[in-house]
Amino acid sequence: MTHYRSAMQKRFCRQVRTGHLQYKYKDSAKALSKKMDYRNFRLSKINTDEFRHVKLLIFWPMFGMMFSFAERFYKVGSYYVMHCEFDDVIPFCEWFLIPYLFWFVYLIGTLVYTFFFDVPAFKKMMGFIICTYTITMVIYLLFPTCQELRPEVFPRDNALTRFIGWFYKFDTNTNVCPSIHVLGSAAAMFGLLDCRRLQKPWFKFFVVIAALLICASTVFMKQHSVLDVIAAVPLCLLGHYLCYHRAEAPSTAAVN
Repeated sequence: MTHYRSAMQKRFCRQVRTGHLQYKYKDSAKALSKKMDYRNFRLSKINTDEFRHVKLLIFWPMFGMMFSFAERFYKVGSYYVMHCEFDDVIPFCEWFLIPYLFWFVYLIGTLVYTFFFDVPAFKKMMGFIICTYTITMVIYLLFPTCQELRPEVFPRDNALTRFIGWFYKFDTNTNVCPSIHVLGSAAAMFGLLDCRRLQKPWFKFFVVIAALLICASTVFMKQHSVLDVIAAVPLCLLGHYLCYHRAEAPSTAAVN
């Protein structure tokens, strides 16, 4: 037994030196990112390794109910008003409505793509969302916030400002810190950067710029205070550490 164990250790060391182990790891990772075929999906198979990730979608209706409860039914005595000096310096700009609305395409599109074409990336992205969104909901209930930054009169009259005026009536100014827009942008950015099929430098550049523009749009549209954006940063770092850094650490150790 000792001789067999020693032989296996020598073989492992030889694979590491020659890079053979690294190639095997890359091949297995490539196999994991193949397109999923859901035609064979049945509820009876939801606990199998192939389809277990589908259960992660249950989080979305659960989050919708939690957010609706916090917005409509949770009794709040008073809100903490989010405001800082930077909010007074940043002007209102209706053109940021475009990246603000692009957030929905950015987040939903990334979820759909990873769900079908890169399940490992989908799992990590959903882990990030579940972690950060759940903590955010707890903060909303324990530390209810609002903002009073929206202009009473728009500086210009055009199609964009008229749409924003309608949007203000639809979207409340409560439960703003930390910003879900920022968390969702970070989730989509990390998810796309993690996709093994989408590693072109120009695409990575686009993904990062899109996330930054969406974050900027929240303050230029007066939907959030700068404090809301800053408060989302540590949550993004925590989610990335738990769902990406720690998840990749064993694989990196095996390759090295």
